[in-house]
Amino acid sequence: MKVLVVGSGGREHAIVDAIVRDKDVQVYCAPGNAGIAEQAEIVELKPNDVAGLFKFARDNKIDLTVVGSEQPLATGMVDAFQDRKKVIFGPRRLAARLETSKVFAKEFMKRWKIPTAMSKTFSSRDGEPLSTYLSKSKYPLVLKADGLAAGKGVSIVDSLKQAKEEVEKFFVKKIFGEAGERIVVEEFMFGVEASVFAVTDGTDYVVLPPAQDHKRIGDGDTGKNTGGMGSIAPTPFLDETTMRKVREDIIEKVIRGTSEEGFPYSGCLYCGLMLTKDGPKVVEFNARFGDPETQTVLQLIDSSFLDLLYFASTKRMRSYRLKTNGAASVCVIAASKGYPDEYEKGKSISGLEKHHAGIRVFHSGTTLAGGKYATNGGRVLGVTATDKGGKVSVAAQLAYARVREIHFDGMYFRHDIGRNAIEFEKREKINK
Repeated sequence: MKVLVVGSGGREHAIVDAIVRDKDVQVYCAPGNAGIAEQAEIVELKPNDVAGLFKFARDNKIDLTVVGSEQPLATGMVDAFQDRKKVIFGPRRLAARLETSKVFAKEFMKRWKIPTAMSKTFSSRDGEPLSTYLSKSKYPLVLKADGLAAGKGVSIVDSLKQAKEEVEKFFVKKIFGEAGERIVVEEFMFGVEASVFAVTDGTDYVVLPPAQDHKRIGDGDTGKNTGGMGSIAPTPFLDETTMRKVREDIIEKVIRGTSEEGFPYSGCLYCGLMLTKDGPKVVEFNARFGDPETQTVLQLIDSSFLDLLYFASTKRMRSYRLKTNGAASVCVIAASKGYPDEYEKGKSISGLEKHHAGIRVFHSGTTLAGGKYATNGGRVLGVTATDKGGKVSVAAQLAYARVREIHFDGMYFRHDIGRNAIEFEKREKINK
C-alpha cells in the first residue's frame, strides 16, 4: 500500500511513524522534515499545492493521502481529491469550517445545543458595541481570532484596559491579518483542559485515548499561547461518566448536525475541552489531529493506525476495532529561543544519535545542514516517552532525562509537563 502524508511537523512525523508499523506499506511525505526523511520518502511539494499533490498521488498510484495540517483542509484539498475519486483522510472544506472559522463553530454549537462558553462575535466595524460589551463584562475574558492563526490567535485578558489593548492588536495592528477581521469574545471557563480525538467516516466513529495539551510557553501555564509545549496521554481527569457526556453531547451531535446540514464530517474531529463543574464544554474544534497530542496518543494504540485512517476514508469504520495498550505517554517540546514570537534558526542540534527503548524523538522544525541536524522552526523536537505500566510520572521522568541529552543554542522547554496528572496519580495512590 502506498500512503502520502501531507505536512511537515511533529504531528506528521508521529503519523508517519505509526503508519510504517504496518507491513508492506510505502510512505511518502510532502514536504516532511529531516526526521521524517528517515522513515518516508520526501516529496518536495508544499502542503497548499493541491494540484501538484493530486498529480503526484495520481501518477504514483497513492492508495491513501493523509492531511496532517489545517491549511490544506481550508483550501479544499479533500474536496479536490474526493471529486476525482482519490482516497483521502480529512474533512471537506465546508466541514473543516468547524476549525477554520471560530464564528461558524460557535453558531453551529448554538444550533445543536453543544455545551460551550457563552460568547458574542464582533468585527472591526463594531467599535462602539464592542467597547460597551467589554465595559459591562466580567473578567477574565477570552478573545479569539475567527480564522486560522497557527494556534496563537487566542488572548486571555484580565481587565478592560488589557482587553482594549488586545482588540487594537486584532483590528488596528492586524497581527493575525484576515484571520482577525472578526473576533469571538467569550466567557473564561474554569476547569481542566482535555483533548479528545474522534475518528469518523461520517456515520460511525471511534474515540482515541484522551490527552492533555500544555498551551502556554511558561511553567505553571504562564506567558503566551503557543502551538503546544507538551502533552500527556491518557489524561486521568476524564472518567467514564464524563467521556459518555463527551460522546453524546458533543461528538455525536457534531456528526449528526453536519450530516443533516449537508456537509457530513469525516476524518479526525479534535475536541478541545474544558472540564468544568457543569460538565465538559467545547473550547474549540480542530479538523485534524492535534500537535503535540498526536505524539502521545498514537503511542497508546496497538491496533493498526493505517487501517483506522483508511477505514475512516472509505466509510468502513464499523469494521474497525480499536485496541489500546494501557500505557502512558508524555511529550516535551524543545523550542527555539524567542518562540512563540520571532525565533532563531540554523542552530546545530546534538544528542539525537542516542536511542532508548520506549522513547521517540519526533522532529517538528529541523533540517539537514552539512549532514548534521539543525533547527528550522519554533517548535523543534517533541521528545516522547512511554511507560507500559501506565504511569505518567514514569513517562515524564524518561522524557525529561532524554530532553537533557539534547542540545542546541537557545533551546527552551517547560519543566512541568504532566505535573497535574502526576499529582493526581499520587493522590490516587494514597487513597488506595
